[in-house]
Amino acid sequence: MFSLEEVSGGARAGVLRTRAGEVATPFFMPVATFGTGKGVGPQDYRAAGARAVMCNAFLLSLRPGIEVVEGLGGVGRFMGFGGAVFTDSGGFQAGSDELFVKASRRGVHLRSPFDGSVTVMTPQRLVEVQERLGSDAAMVIDDMAPADASREEYLRSLRNTHRWARECKDAHGDKKQLLFCIVQGGYDASLRRESAEYLAGLDFDGYGIGGCAIGEPKPDMYRAVRSSTPFLPDDKPRYLMGVGSPPDVVQAVSLGVDCFDSVFPTRNARHNMVFTRKGPYQLEKARFARDSGPLEEGCDCWVCRSHSRAYLRHLSSVDEAEGKRLRQAHNLRFMARLMEDMRAAIKEDSFPSFKESFLEGWFGGRIPKLYKS
Repeated sequence: MFSLEEVSGGARAGVLRTRAGEVATPFFMPVATFGTGKGVGPQDYRAAGARAVMCNAFLLSLRPGIEVVEGLGGVGRFMGFGGAVFTDSGGFQAGSDELFVKASRRGVHLRSPFDGSVTVMTPQRLVEVQERLGSDAAMVIDDMAPADASREEYLRSLRNTHRWARECKDAHGDKKQLLFCIVQGGYDASLRRESAEYLAGLDFDGYGIGGCAIGEPKPDMYRAVRSSTPFLPDDKPRYLMGVGSPPDVVQAVSLGVDCFDSVFPTRNARHNMVFTRKGPYQLEKARFARDSGPLEEGCDCWVCRSHSRAYLRHLSSVDEAEGKRLRQAHNLRFMARLMEDMRAAIKEDSFPSFKESFLEGWFGGRIPKLYKS
C-alpha cells in the first residue's frame, strides 16, 4: 500500500505500492484521458520518467468500451504504459458544460460527447466500470460544487460525496485495486475538516483533495488544502487533484501532499510555454529563431539532447504537430525531474531550502507572498 519514509518540514517522501509496481512519492501524473494525451502518449510518458498516469473511466467506458479494454487485459496493457494507471470517476466533468448534466442523489449524470446520450454514474456503476477497466487505483465518485457555490450548496455536495464514498467502498471487490476517496467542502475550513475526518474514518487506500484548480483564487485553494491534510491519515497517500502548476505543486508538497495530476504542463506546452528552473518562457518569441541551445540548459530530456530552440520554434511557426509533441515531452520530463528533486530534498531533510531556491528561480527572485508560508 503506502509507506511513509521521511518528512522535511511538512513535505513527505514515501512509496505507494500498486499491482503495477512501486511509485515513489511525491509524484506527478500526466493526464491520459483516453489512454493517451493530445499528441503525446505512453512512450513519451515512460521516456519522461512518469511512473503513473490518470485516465478517465467514464470516457473509456464509452470508447473503446469496457468490453474492449477488459478483453485486452485492462487499461494498462491496452495502452502499453507499464506503470500504474489511475482512473477517475468522471465527477470532475461536472466542470464541463459539454459533459455535465446534473448531480442527483443517485449519482452524477454525464452526457456522451459522441452521441449525446446521458449516463448516470452511480457509485455501484462507477466501481464496476473501474474494476473491469483494471486500473491500479480507482477514485470514488464525488459531487464537486462550483467555485462560486454557496455554503448550502457545498454542504449538499458534501453529503452526496460522503454517501457515495460509503457506497463505492461497499461495492468495491477488487482487493488488488487501490480505492481513493475524495475530500470536498469547497473553501470552507470547517466543512473541509468535517469531510477529511469523516472519510479518514472509512479507511480508504488513499485520499484525494477535490474541488480545487477549478477557477478559484489561489488563497482559496490553499485554504482547502490546509483545512484537509492535517486531518487525513499519516500512513495514506494524499492526492491534490487537478493541480499541475510547478510552483503550486511545490507549495502543496510543503503542505503534505503526495501526488498530483493535471493537463497544465502539456496544455501549456501546446501553446508554446516551456518550463525551466529559471521560469517559463514562450518559445514563439523572435529571439529564439537562431538559438542553437536546448529548451533548457542542463535538462536531461531527449528533446533537449536532440533539438535546438531554433528548430523547435520553427516547428511552432509552421504549426507542426511534432513540435507540440516535443514541447510536451520536455515539460513532462521537467515535472518528473521536479518530483525527483523534491524527493531527494525531503530525504536529505533540506526541503524548505529547496522550496525557496526553486521559487526564487521560477519567479525571478521575487517570490509572491502566497508561496512564502
